[in-house]
Amino acid sequence: MLKAVLFDLDNTLIRFSERVFFDSYLSKVPKAFADIMPAGIFIEKLLLSTQALMHNNGEMSNADYFMNLFSAGYEERRDELWSRFMTFYETEYDQFKAIMSVLPSVKAVFLKLRENRVKLVIASNPIWPLNVQMKRLAWAGLEDIEFDLVTHIGNMSHCKPRIEYYQEVCQKIDEGPEVCLMVGNDPVNDMVVSKIGMKTYLVTEGATDESALELSRSVRTETPGEIPEPDFKGPLSCVPDAVEALFRNKRG
Repeated sequence: MLKAVLFDLDNTLIRFSERVFFDSYLSKVPKAFADIMPAGIFIEKLLLSTQALMHNNGEMSNADYFMNLFSAGYEERRDELWSRFMTFYETEYDQFKAIMSVLPSVKAVFLKLRENRVKLVIASNPIWPLNVQMKRLAWAGLEDIEFDLVTHIGNMSHCKPRIEYYQEVCQKIDEGPEVCLMVGNDPVNDMVVSKIGMKTYLVTEGATDESALELSRSVRTETPGEIPEPDFKGPLSCVPDAVEALFRNKRG
């Protein structure tokens, strides 16, 4: 019986051009660190440290792994650097809401799934802290939805498309992959989980917009080989139908 539904966030629940977002983000966040390091050095360290998260082997949180690399050469100011990131996200991140759009069906999908009494998980690539994830969920109109897990840089020690990321999620929600459904827009990052027996749903809205996947691809240093076709494919609004089909198949 299906026990949990996992959702990607970027370009699954909220829509935006990753290129436009990161161009804007990288033009603003270095200013919060200008008295510590030049913008060029900051951006280089930020990008390299984020990309390196794909190699975290699970021995520490993604937050610690990131900061170990980002603070190299500035070790005595490590805590201050982290605090400045958090302050920026609390005070400045809301300005990026203007770049985002939300499909009108998002809230209805989650309300319907709650009726099925399945666990709900936000399985977004955990490179952002919890406060950013919660802001983005609020932008999607999901601030009052109770999630069983929201993955973020502080509570995960792997990243997509590593299978270990999904195994870590399953461990945290105490469910096997065979009773879970992963919903996402990225054929690699999100559909790879089928390799451990999880059902998959590929969201097709915007699938022809290459900008939606461009940055996700650029931070991947390797691909996990051939990815099986998704079990389901369609608009986000039809995810409850896929859930019902899985329930019917089990009952049958």
